Parts: sequence; C-alpha cells; structure tokens
Amino acid sequence: MGFFKNEIIMLSYWEKKNFLKYDLIVVGGGIVGLATAIQYKEAHPDSSVLVLERGYFPSGASTKNAGFACFGSLTEILDDLNVLPEEKVLALVEKRYRGLLAIRNYFGDQALDYRHDGGFELITQNELSQLDELSRVNDLLKPIFGKEVFGLLEDFGGFNFGPKVKGIVRNSFEGELDSGKFIQALWERCSELKVKVLTGIQVDHLNTEEKKLVIGNPSSPLTFIFQAEKIAVCTNAFTNSLLPRMDLKPGRGLILVSKPLPYEIPWKGSFHYDKGYVYFRNIDNRLLLGGGRNLDFEGEETVKFGINPSIRSYLISIMNEIIFPGKAPEIEMEWSGIMAFGPDKRPIIEMLSPGVGIAVRLGGMGVAIGWQSAGELVNLLQKV
Repeated sequence: MGFFKNEIIMLSYWEKKNFLKYDLIVVGGGIVGLATAIQYKEAHPDSSVLVLERGYFPSGASTKNAGFACFGSLTEILDDLNVLPEEKVLALVEKRYRGLLAIRNYFGDQALDYRHDGGFELITQNELSQLDELSRVNDLLKPIFGKEVFGLLEDFGGFNFGPKVKGIVRNSFEGELDSGKFIQALWERCSELKVKVLTGIQVDHLNTEEKKLVIGNPSSPLTFIFQAEKIAVCTNAFTNSLLPRMDLKPGRGLILVSKPLPYEIPWKGSFHYDKGYVYFRNIDNRLLLGGGRNLDFEGEETVKFGINPSIRSYLISIMNEIIFPGKAPEIEMEWSGIMAFGPDKRPIIEMLSPGVGIAVRLGGMGVAIGWQSAGELVNLLQKV
C-alpha cells in the first residue's frame, strides 16, 4: 500500500490545512449518504463531516427512481414468502413502512411533495389464483398496520385499462413523492448543519486501515487524498469499484415519461404490475412508466447507464395494451438508474474495519429504507 505515501502537490497551504481532513467522510451523496451525514452530525454537532459524490447529482437511483413511497405489492410479498420465512418477510415490510413514516415525520409531506393516494396492483389471469392468499397476507401484516392492508377494488371500470386486467388490489398505506424534492430536502438539512457536500469527485481507492480516500491516479501529481477519523461507504451499486468482494450486483432500471396528455388521466396513485417489476404513476398528467428488469436480468446487471431496447419495447407494449389501450401517449423522456441487489432483500450494514462502515445494497427500496439504513450505520460508527 506504499502508493498512499506519495506526496500531494498542486494544492495550496490553505487547501491542505482546511479541506482534506474530517471527523467523518461519507462516500456517496445519494439518499443513504446524505442521511448518514445528517444523522451523524446531529449526534455530534461539533464534528466535521464531508460527503463526496462522484456525479453532479446523485449517481445511482436516488434521483432517478419513480418516486414510489411503497413497501411491496401483494404478489411481491407472496413471491418473498416463497423464499423467505414469514418473520423475515414481516421484518422487511416493517422496515420499509417505518422508514417511509420516518422521512415523512422528519421532513414533512409538503417538503417531499408526498401524496397519500394509495397503491394499486393490476391482476391479470396469471395472478388470479394469488387473490386466494389475500387474507393470509393481511393477517400476516396486521401486527404492523393494525388493520387490513390489501383489498379488492370492486369497481375500476373508470380507469379504462385494457381487457387483460381482471382485477385490482388496493393498498391504502402507500403513496408517492417527488424524488428530486427529497434530495433537495436532504441537501438543505446538510447546509443547515454545516455538512460539506462536494460533487463531481470520484473516490478511486479506499484504504480502510489508514482511513484514506484517494481521488485520481495515485501516481499523478493531481491526486487528492482525503483522510478521516471515520468513513461511511454509501455507494450502493458502485461499491464493487472500491470493495470488489462485496456480495451485491448492480441492477439497471428504465423509466419512461410521456408528454402531457391532452385529456385528464382517470386515476392516481402508485401502480404495480408483474410482482412489482413494472410500475407506473400519474405525474403532472403525464404517464411515468418503468421497470421490466426481469425481462433481462443478465443484461441489466451493469453500472453503465443506457436503454435496453427489448425492455423499452416491453414497457411500450404495456402502455399500448394495458394502461392506455388505443390512445397511448408519446414518450418525451427516458432514463435509467442503477440499483444494487443481493441474494436476499436485506441491505448490507456493517463495519469493515474499526472506524469504517458501509450501508449498501438497498434492493430498489432506497426511498423506503434509506433513512433507517443510515441510522443503523451511524449507530455502528458511534460504537467505535
């Protein structure tokens, strides 16, 4: 590890003195990273805290998601019950729901543009048999919510969905928010607490023993080295570039947004389809439609942003045949976000070495569990 001893040049005396050493450095400026910085600074008001973000905006999915304030559709929970014991599924749902309540309580619904319009799952012929499990899932979740979560929507004809939709399951506990406003609220709180956030800075090497972060090629005269008493790694899908042996895989997700519709969309809320792999909502009388990663898991296991043509075509077909049969809108915007997944849906929150912790692998649920995951990481960092 001798390259860490290279002298840093091209920096002024003032820069070396004031900008390179901190009590806590957080790597990753998305939901988890910013939340970690905030909660640590609140617990230690006199500490110096720096957040390093590789992009100009959060790089992964924090501002590239669909803005669903959700914790799992009926068929998604049933799918989880096929591979996990009930107590673990219950713990996952509770963590997501409590996480959503926590950010709403902390920032307020207005700051997040949170709308409590409910969640809905489209049921086709393939899922009809799973409606028999509705009571079982409601009974399982009752200790968390105190009453039934899922119920059949008796009349959905006014939604004007295609004939493939045989039923709709409503969830009265879900909602929607503006992902950009969520990050804006996190930025504003960081500013209030005097947490420094630097963007456009990619950490290239991490020395967990010496708690050093190298920016650039170690042999270059333009190399920067940051050092901290404690380091929090919150890089989610990009973690393997710093820690190659972490048990996670990236997963790219596609989102399409239509032009404003010339007529009023007859529904609102967070809509799920195909075990939650496809999702859509009404934003500003536009259709936001995303997902389809299950069509090509291998192809979407990447940290490269881009559009998978086969998945795009699949989403367009859902829009044409199911959501707006016969009068589908024109797509105006499209983008991808990068998430991180593992062998199960629990995040990785642990210490890598004394003073160096990690909170990654959010499983596409960063909005719901990001704040709580950050809190768990801060608790671990404080024990050192």
